[in-house]
Amino acid sequence: MSKVSVFNSLISTGNFQEFIDRIFFLSEHQASSYVCFTNAHMAVESYKDPAFNQVLNQADMAAPDGGPISKSIKVFHQIPQQRVCGMDLVPALLEEAEKRGKSVYFYGSTDEVLEAIRKKATVHVPDLKIAGSFSPPFRKLSTEEEAAIIDEINAVNPDLLFVALGCPKQEKWMAAHKGKINACMLGVGQAFLTYAGLENRLPKWARNLSIEWVYRFYLEPRRLWKRYLVTNSYFIYLFLKYRFFPSRQKQAKVMVPESYS
Repeated sequence: MSKVSVFNSLISTGNFQEFIDRIFFLSEHQASSYVCFTNAHMAVESYKDPAFNQVLNQADMAAPDGGPISKSIKVFHQIPQQRVCGMDLVPALLEEAEKRGKSVYFYGSTDEVLEAIRKKATVHVPDLKIAGSFSPPFRKLSTEEEAAIIDEINAVNPDLLFVALGCPKQEKWMAAHKGKINACMLGVGQAFLTYAGLENRLPKWARNLSIEWVYRFYLEPRRLWKRYLVTNSYFIYLFLKYRFFPSRQKQAKVMVPESYS
């Protein structure tokens, strides 16, 4: 697998199954790693914030989670990249973890959501090894609390650690814990709610048109108005600038191919 640049963000390319295989490769061959799922919001945050840009670009893998990202890869690099959405990948990864006898841990969201995930998993993947789960408080953890949760996670030794803290918090959390938590960390955010059945998704035809954001905006207009109206507009501006004025682009600092070796 390799990475290509969308604006100044490095995004991994490959088909859906290759992403699944790569994630399990990371879990088996690297003591600690993290995977981002990049949508329009994350790409804009990365463009505006150099520190967050480094968090995203140093990820072991950055999946093209949003339709605008996969379409940008096709336009800028002539690669017919399919969307690799965290909401689709989570159930697929749980199924594959069950087959391979791998264990998982869920970090983030609320106790209610975590309990709903466990109930769903007992039906969907009854033989899945759930190593544990933790809902952190909505405040900054003390140094002692932080050390305790790291020790707890490492003690149960999960292969995959699913993280749902929201963007960009979850990506920064994973980057800060690389080398400390012995697992492949995946920043899947909203996928916790959809997997648990607490939030519905639009039909596949609507997702293919990249209008899933409209539905989420309808559900939470007060929280998401800025992200979707302001951020999406800025994404369109960047897309047009990069499309028609490539010489003005901010360039990603590294273009490093990913390897299975």
